[in-house]
Parts: sequence; structure tokens; C-alpha cells
Amino acid sequence: MRLHSNDERRVYWSPVSYQVTTHTTLLLRLSDGADSQAWHEFCDRYGELIHTVSRRYSLQSADCDEVLQDVLVALSRAMPGFQYDPAKGKFRSYLKTVVLHAIFRRKAQSQGEVPLDDVGALTGALVIDQHSEETWEAEWRQYHLRMAMRTIHAEFSRADVTAFKAYALEGMEARASAELLGLSIDQIYQAKSRILKRLSQIVEKQIKDEG
Repeated sequence: MRLHSNDERRVYWSPVSYQVTTHTTLLLRLSDGADSQAWHEFCDRYGELIHTVSRRYSLQSADCDEVLQDVLVALSRAMPGFQYDPAKGKFRSYLKTVVLHAIFRRKAQSQGEVPLDDVGALTGALVIDQHSEETWEAEWRQYHLRMAMRTIHAEFSRADVTAFKAYALEGMEARASAELLGLSIDQIYQAKSRILKRLSQIVEKQIKDEG
């Protein structure tokens, strides 16, 4: 897959086209270098995560798009011939490093702190500090929750999902949630219990598949 230059089409994150594949399978397809659909699936899976982390560093929308492109470029160079071995390190750690470095470079460019032709040299000097680690971990947890909620929406009724969001996620009291949604308090409790249990299972599997 060719990534964009100034006159090439860019690849943007689009939640509509998301397809479920195991993490290892997707990495293997990316390593082939010629599977354009795999790159689209990567954007579907991680594009929002990369954008949300970028926004935490006060980057504008256009710069967030550029960070995603920079990450894709970095991965496109690393993936051909890549063999995933979890024993040598987790993909999430590698992705974190690539994403944060792309963000730091983009901020330095946008603030005029480094000439464009010196950006490559800047990469090796970047240090991911504790704040950056915490920022990444917070967004990573939210990423897994958003991913898991896609499955929840598919498996549970709209009433159950709405009750769960109101009571468990938005902090509305059970009685108020029941009155608002026209449900009994017991239905609110049951929806929370069932969905929390299923969420835990989904997130556990996502992390396992991730490697």
C-alpha cells in the first residue's frame, strides 16, 4: 500500500468499515505490504485512538490527521517481512512509541522548534516521560472500552444498553434512570450486571488477541 505524498489520497479512520480480525492476523496481513484492506482495518481499529491521544497534546484536527499518516508511514517501513513475537515485546508498547514520537515531532514542527529537515534527528532524542505514559494508558483503556461497546451494542437490546450507559457510565441514579427510560429499578440493575460481565469478557479477549 502506498501512503500519501502531497498529491496522493490520504487514508482516514472510518468506524463504519471496521472488520473484526484477531490482532495477530491483522499484523501478519500488514507485514505482507500489499494488503490495502489490512491498512484500512488498522485505521478503523487504531485511528480514533491515535486521534484522541493527539488531541490530548492540543494538536489541531489537521495535525492529528498528519500524526496518523506519520504512524502509517513508520509502520509501512517496518512491517514488510515483520514477524510478530510477543516474547520480544508487546505491539501496544511499540505502537505507543511510534505514536508518541509522531506527536512530539508534529508539535515541534507546528511550533517552529525544529526545521523540517532536522525532524529525523529529533526522533532519537525524544524521551517518553511519566505524563506521556499515563496519557497513553488512559486513552488505551478508553479505546478498549469503545471497542468492547461495539460488541455490546450488537449483542444487547437498545433498552439494556441505554440503561447501562445512563446508570453505569453517566452516573445517573438507578431510580432516576428507571423513571427516565420507563423501566423498573430491577431492570436497571440487571442490565448493568449483565453488560459489565460481558464487557469484562470482551476486553479480556481484546487484550489477549492484541498480544
